[in-house]
Order: sequence, then structure tokens, then C-alpha cells
Amino acid sequence: MADGGKRPQKKAAQQLVIPRSAAEEQRLKLERLMKNPEKQVPILEKPKDWAPRPPPEFVRDVMGSSAGAGSGEFHVYRHLRRREYMREEFMEKQAAQQRLEEEFQKKLDNNRREAEEKTDKRRKKRQKLKEKKLLAKKAKQDLTETAEGSDENSSSEEEENSPKEKVDDCEEPSFVMGGR
Repeated sequence: MADGGKRPQKKAAQQLVIPRSAAEEQRLKLERLMKNPEKQVPILEKPKDWAPRPPPEFVRDVMGSSAGAGSGEFHVYRHLRRREYMREEFMEKQAAQQRLEEEFQKKLDNNRREAEEKTDKRRKKRQKLKEKKLLAKKAKQDLTETAEGSDENSSSEEEENSPKEKVDDCEEPSFVMGGR
């Protein structure tokens, strides 16, 4: 032995771990994937749906109801009949699935339309409330401006006659109530 009698060491044998639950199995799979993050992960595509062969355009061996048919003819007939039943069943399932899809789309459209109607109604209500608040604010401002204008005329007379009095702001309403 040229390397001094030493044998090359093998990689440490991996321990056999048997997962005891689905979560542990998933954890082990993730750990194995994360050992080499650059490695491509195969993602399986959805398998194509089974579709029957279309019926033949030209039938060569037509079976009639005549007596004396061979013993093998029944098996041929049985096979053709089974294939035709499978084709009909497939078409019925496809029609039912299409009908369900159309109903689902109608329901989605109906829900979307109802949601839009509710949203529009609420939007209009918010807009009316906003306009009402603006009108109330303007009315309050006009009221205070006219009060200030009349107060200025009377206040100049009051200033001459009496000392200044503080006006209590907490007595004024913070909102305008709708009249009845």
C-alpha cells in the first residue's frame, strides 16, 4: 500500500430514520431538500383527463340480428357496447361539470353585482353625510361671523360702558342638530 497502509475512509453511513408521523416525514423531506438548495426540484404537473376515443366513422364489421353468429362475435359486441357506454358517461359528466361551472360563474357575477350595489349605496350615503357636515360647518361659520359682526358694533359700545367679559366657549354646541 502506497499511502502508508491507510485505507480511504468512507463517508459516514447515514442513519435510517423511520418517520413516526406525517409531520416528521415532511420535516425529513424538507431537510433533504435544503441540503442542496441549488438542486432542481421536480414539480409534477396535473395529469391530463381521460377522454374516450371518438366513435369510428366507418364500421367494417356490422353485426346484425341474424342467426348463426359465431361464438366470438358476442365478445366483440360486448366490447363495443362497453366502450360506447363509457363514452356516453364521459359526455354526461362533462356536461354536468360544464353546467356546474356556469352556475358558479352566475353566482359569482350575482355576488359581485350585489356587492357593487351595496358599495354604491354606502358611497352615496357617505357622500350625503359629508355634504351635510360641510353645510352644518358653513352654517356654523356664517352664524359665528354674523354674530361677530353684530358683536363688533355692540362691543364697541359695551367697551366704552363696561369692562371686558370673557365668553364661555364650552356652552356652544360642537355640532348642529337637524331641525324638525
